[in-house]
Amino acid sequence: MSPARHFHRVAWAAVLLAFGVIFLGGFTRLNNAGLSCPDWPTCYGKVTWPNEAHEIAHANANFERAVEVSKAVFEQVHRHMAATLGLLVLLLAVLAVRKRPQGITTVAVGAAFVVAAIFAYIKVDHVLALALAGMGQLIWLSGIVRWNDATTRLSVVLLMVVTFQALLGMWTVIWLVKPVIVMSHLMGGLTTFSLLTLLAWWTTPNATRVHVDAPGLRVLLWIGLALLAVQIALGGWVASNYAALACGMDFPKCKGAWWPEMDFHEAFILWRGIGVDYEGGVLDAAARAAIQMAHRIGAIIVTLYVGFLGIHLMRTAGFRAWGGTLLVLLLTQVSLGIANVVMGLPLYVATAHLLVAVLMLFTTVTLLARLRSPEA
Repeated sequence: MSPARHFHRVAWAAVLLAFGVIFLGGFTRLNNAGLSCPDWPTCYGKVTWPNEAHEIAHANANFERAVEVSKAVFEQVHRHMAATLGLLVLLLAVLAVRKRPQGITTVAVGAAFVVAAIFAYIKVDHVLALALAGMGQLIWLSGIVRWNDATTRLSVVLLMVVTFQALLGMWTVIWLVKPVIVMSHLMGGLTTFSLLTLLAWWTTPNATRVHVDAPGLRVLLWIGLALLAVQIALGGWVASNYAALACGMDFPKCKGAWWPEMDFHEAFILWRGIGVDYEGGVLDAAARAAIQMAHRIGAIIVTLYVGFLGIHLMRTAGFRAWGGTLLVLLLTQVSLGIANVVMGLPLYVATAHLLVAVLMLFTTVTLLARLRSPEA
């Protein structure tokens, strides 16, 4: 049951906005605009971005990175969209806790600490900023422990996830698109999107689908979700290490071989220290080829399993359309993945590849959110 009359409508608005944030974030990253604003949360010290000639000249004189207006626009608009999503998630949390003991106070005090952390960061006190953000998270966690309603807990968990996601966005900039942070930022965005989808379905009237085979279907869907998550993470690792064209434009082979020279050890070192500019990538050809091949192997596994899952759903009463949708998305995704390679990673194909992955995730989470056993 929704904690407020229009709660599910706000939740669905947040789902749509989260999808937009993922789209623009992916487009920004694939357009090599991830460092187009060298500071955070401002862009060359501005709430928007330098646009006038004198603003650009001032920014170029005070920052090491020269202004590229066409890229800075995408980066800063993405940040504003993410901030708006944060406000929507805060609203959902307030609506969810308003009738809980100390509910509003808990959410408001935690939010105050997080806002204070942002101002501390702007004043270049990073340690204080992290401490304040941590205090806000702990205050929200105390509410989650006290309240036993699933919708309330999930709403506040989302608030914590979105706050941590903002920290990852900040670290992406100050640690110069460090691959593990970029990949974590992507996975944080998809986690936010998935949890919002779950919350929206939970609170949408008459959304439950009761089915006698629900327990078995849920197990299959959980396996599918886990495989999708791993494959998306591998895709994020490919993108953040600039390994999408590590095999050239060769497919299904890589550099003319079925098993080219590869360095898996070097390819999957997650932490390489701070201070290195990772834009453009730092790995050699063998390591990048290993990342690309790992993603291709993962794609084969996911294709086989999700293909099986889609066919199984099509043969299950009441789920034919969902199974067909999953199969169409899978076929589209495989085609886009191949097109990325043979066409040399065009921006529109790479962005579409990300969005179809999000739609596959949405389909799987939706089924998990709605499926119930008759006795439940």
